[in-house]
Amino acid sequence: MALPDAGLAPLAPAPWVEERGATLRITAVRTFLTAPHGCPHLIVRVETNDPGLYGLGCASDPQRTLAVRSVLDDYVAPLLAGRDPDDIEDIHRLLLNSAYWRGGSITGNALGGVDVALWDLKAKRLGVPLHSLFGGRVRAFAEAYTHVDGRDAAEIADKVLAARERGYRHVRIQAAVPGADTYGAAGGGTADPEAVRTRRAPWDGAGYLRHVPAVLTRVRELVGGDVELLHDVHERLDPRQARDFLRRIEDAGLYFVEDLLAPEDAGHFRRLHDASPVPLAVGELFHDPAQFAALLARPDIDFARIRVPTLGGLTPARKVAALCELRGVRLAPHGPADVSPVAQAATLAVDVSSHAFGVQEAAVFKPAVHEVFPGTVVARDGGLRPNQAPGHGVDFDEAAAGRYPVPEPLAHDRWALLRNTDGSVQRP
Repeated sequence: MALPDAGLAPLAPAPWVEERGATLRITAVRTFLTAPHGCPHLIVRVETNDPGLYGLGCASDPQRTLAVRSVLDDYVAPLLAGRDPDDIEDIHRLLLNSAYWRGGSITGNALGGVDVALWDLKAKRLGVPLHSLFGGRVRAFAEAYTHVDGRDAAEIADKVLAARERGYRHVRIQAAVPGADTYGAAGGGTADPEAVRTRRAPWDGAGYLRHVPAVLTRVRELVGGDVELLHDVHERLDPRQARDFLRRIEDAGLYFVEDLLAPEDAGHFRRLHDASPVPLAVGELFHDPAQFAALLARPDIDFARIRVPTLGGLTPARKVAALCELRGVRLAPHGPADVSPVAQAATLAVDVSSHAFGVQEAAVFKPAVHEVFPGTVVARDGGLRPNQAPGHGVDFDEAAAGRYPVPEPLAHDRWALLRNTDGSVQRP
């Protein structure tokens, strides 16, 4: 949306702006919806009174897209009128506090879109790649992992070896559970496709425990030890089941198990971490850095799965990364296709500038995405290399974006609706 006259005094102005005689001001914050990959992307553009100088951010929340856009258009954008975009820390805290009832994923994504755009704008104004603002690079590239799935160990192993041939040294493996709706195994699922589409296929936790550990262990036997294997439980186990699952998969030699428990059960991570050698990764659902701080105190996890948009942007993400480094925990940032190329490039700037980095989830975007987002980073030889253009290096083609309208509400996010075999609601 266009903002009020940038010459108007903003609410709660920063007193030092006038003292230093700064003249650069935010003149507009615009939001755009597009779906070149099929899932909705919400893009934020922060514009200034310097013609052609703008920053791009990603506020993508595929489950509550329109709610996030309303927060941006109706509440966040008017607060930015006339502000100096250089004061990212001040703006972040001001916007965070403005809701009074702070936090939540909707607020986090809205704030994250603006925050990334401001960092992009600052780097462009200085004429440097975004990672230069974070102390520069500490590695040539960010190790990446891709996804494979299948109906049995042999099919999954073949796909792992094919990914290894493409240069990936880290591969996430997901196994279908016969007759059940199984996360991440759409290509090899054995539940009725129509039942899955209408969310009538159940989740079978007992079947998962009987079936999946043996598949993971057999895949390891088939592919050998020169590739790191990962697995995502996607928060579908309760603490008792989680303990049993870890016991059953010890011989699979996994790089990590992701989202073994839901955020609501995070208090159990300490007990599980103490009892099992299997590395634990969690965090893509976290919208508050304090959620990470609680698990990093001892620490009780091995990998922090930050999702930059939902966490509130690069400002809090960099603080979590610093805490991870101090605690000996690795970063494994969230990066599926519902995180746009803008957010992917911003996350990559953290990856290549942090000593805490471990591995980055790497989406494989459809060709249409590259049309809408020039500069989209592509994995090469199993790694992601940052753009060297000023900012995060990804642009946005508004005309091309208009050719890919977003689906209606619930058309994309119905996958999160799930029931157990007894009919009770199950976490997705």
